[in-house]
Amino acid sequence: MKNYELVLHRVEADLAAGRLRIGGRLPGERVLAEQLGISRPSVREAVRVLEAMGVVRTATGSGPEAGAVIVAEPVSPLTAVLRLHLATNHLPMGDVVQTRLLLESWAAREAAGRQAEPSELEVAEALLDRMDRPGLSPEEFHLLDAEFHVALSGLAGNVLIAAVMASLRSAIHEYVLAAVPNLPDWEATAVGLRAEHRAILTAVRTGQPDSAAELVTAHIRGFYQAAQLQFP
Repeated sequence: MKNYELVLHRVEADLAAGRLRIGGRLPGERVLAEQLGISRPSVREAVRVLEAMGVVRTATGSGPEAGAVIVAEPVSPLTAVLRLHLATNHLPMGDVVQTRLLLESWAAREAAGRQAEPSELEVAEALLDRMDRPGLSPEEFHLLDAEFHVALSGLAGNVLIAAVMASLRSAIHEYVLAAVPNLPDWEATAVGLRAEHRAILTAVRTGQPDSAAELVTAHIRGFYQAAQLQFP
């Protein structure tokens, strides 16, 4: 079990037991890290996953509004979504890729068709800017890559699709990172992936549904073809 999954298990257990309720606040990074015996970066990663899944809302600073606050009702299907997130690490890669193709092409088409507001696009754009930073390792790049794809799917406005994509996030990162050694030239691949991400987001921003769906499909398929991996 990865370190950040310990945090997810803890949150799931506290929600199920009623120790956490809507409006309640998660313990701070330092406290959770000490209680679970893991690093603060691992706690931070878990909170990002929870925020992407709509479980918590975070705010920076030191005032009463700072920290991670539970924003989902404990009676919602939240624990099932969390369990799905934890289970995806054991799914066959081909099944995950096929699910990505189905969900992400639909989500890109819907996102482009609904003409998302500029403020909705800011998260995805910020992730692409972070991927442009020089010196990123493949692991750092693909953590941001997985986060970008989750954010992109969220632009479709479908809460369930966004939750499923968020729960696939860990599995996407793991098998994409495992494919990196198969690539003939990682640096050249990274340049291509950056350009493809920008093109997809541009198609969404400018309201081109068919183009957005085609670009994201070609983007996902192209990576696995470059890595010489078999998938449906």
